[in-house]
Amino acid sequence: MVAPDRFRFLNVEHQVASAADWISPRRDRLWSYNLHYFADLVAVDAASRRDWHRDLIARWLRDNPPGHGTGWEPFCLSLRIVNWLKWYCQGGDLSADARGSLAVQVRYLARSIEWHLLGNHVFENARALMFAGLCFDGPESSEWLETGIQLLDEQIGEQILADGGHFERSPMYHALVLEGVLDLINLMSGHRSDSRLDFLCVRLGNAAQRMLLWLKAMVHPDGEIALFNDAAFGIAPTLAELVDYAARLTIVASAPESGLHLSDSGYVSVRNSLITLIADIGELGPAYQPGHGHADTLSFELSLAGRRVIVDTGTSCYGTSPERLALRRTDAHNTLMVDGQDSSEVWSGFRVGRRAHVYDAIFAADSNRKWVFGACHDGYRYLPGRPRHRRDWVVVDNFIDIVDKVSGDGVHDVAISLLVHPGITVVHAAQDTVELIIDADVRKPLCIIRFAGFDALELRPADYHPEFGKVLSCTRIVLNRRGRLPLEMSTRIEWSLHDKTANP
Repeated sequence: MVAPDRFRFLNVEHQVASAADWISPRRDRLWSYNLHYFADLVAVDAASRRDWHRDLIARWLRDNPPGHGTGWEPFCLSLRIVNWLKWYCQGGDLSADARGSLAVQVRYLARSIEWHLLGNHVFENARALMFAGLCFDGPESSEWLETGIQLLDEQIGEQILADGGHFERSPMYHALVLEGVLDLINLMSGHRSDSRLDFLCVRLGNAAQRMLLWLKAMVHPDGEIALFNDAAFGIAPTLAELVDYAARLTIVASAPESGLHLSDSGYVSVRNSLITLIADIGELGPAYQPGHGHADTLSFELSLAGRRVIVDTGTSCYGTSPERLALRRTDAHNTLMVDGQDSSEVWSGFRVGRRAHVYDAIFAADSNRKWVFGACHDGYRYLPGRPRHRRDWVVVDNFIDIVDKVSGDGVHDVAISLLVHPGITVVHAAQDTVELIIDADVRKPLCIIRFAGFDALELRPADYHPEFGKVLSCTRIVLNRRGRLPLEMSTRIEWSLHDKTANP
């Protein structure tokens, strides 16, 4: 909230001066959702805008009658209920009208659980009912609490996988759900002892520990998440913020191992003093809710000397625009495409039809700090000759080997993309070699990527989308091969370091 009637969400600023502005069709739907969340009430510096917030709540009550408009959709209800109650618990002044409206909002939500969407939506519905059930008194609030407990009991077991990952496989939504889990632990710890709440609190605490460990494995040295599936910076709390919040609740998770296979969610994280490599060798998402999934099977991200080098394209918008579709397609990720087709059939804004399934995944390490991992997928099985893609990584201290094999029959076109971070200088040094010049704080690494088994290597202009509403220009390395299956291609990424002071 940048002024009493002006807001900046998703890197876009708009004025909200009239009742019509709450539901303006001229604005992006996700922007309007954010307007109705009221997240600014619990921002870090929210106390300095308390008068604005009090007036804004009064405006919302006047301009958004029950059951009408975006603000009464269940997901908006869920987040706003929680944020209004957090604000109230932190000293905000909720008028009698606002408290009465809150009760109406909770009643409306209790009849509108998002079973048609499932996933993080139902979790947020449950969190809001828990907040309302514990912050209100009376028989009705007891019903809300009971419903919230039942929903959470079901959803925690369903949505939080054994390896700690959220089952939608998005690091951003994982962090959002983890914040919600910590909120619930925080809330319940301040209320009277109840055997059901005590049991749920212990269960949530165990889930939070696993989720913290998972998130630690899925961040780069810059402290931000890997951008697999629908993910962007600036939406969820950072790892550092979540670690601090958890510690205040006496929840601590150990540091992840240097090489870790998160086998239930399908990610691999390998790191040493110089590199961080995070790879996707798992399923796209839950079979019945793949809406936040991308066609990125066997993609990866790489940081070197503390800087992101090979990056995922990211997510800058929702909706059904051509940009949204392009960001979900296979050629937007660091993986292999056959005959110009996607490994999973992404369509509309949040739909997936035919999809890749992963099999024969491996992960191994030895005493010499060498990691070997990889997997196969069948996302191109519907094409003539039934192509199958296998990718294997070998990671040692000073290089990474990546081998791509496409089995099957017939003649096919194969392309591999590697998206380079905007801050990296890319030089096409030779027919089969690319140099990446990295400007790190103390040292200036030179990263050399050599390719074998390709017909052509191109450097193309591309876009990087690290935040909603933000697009940065960068370079995409594209490798092409046409031939009869089986085909095999290899990529070696190696690096050397130069001290800046000695080698300016």
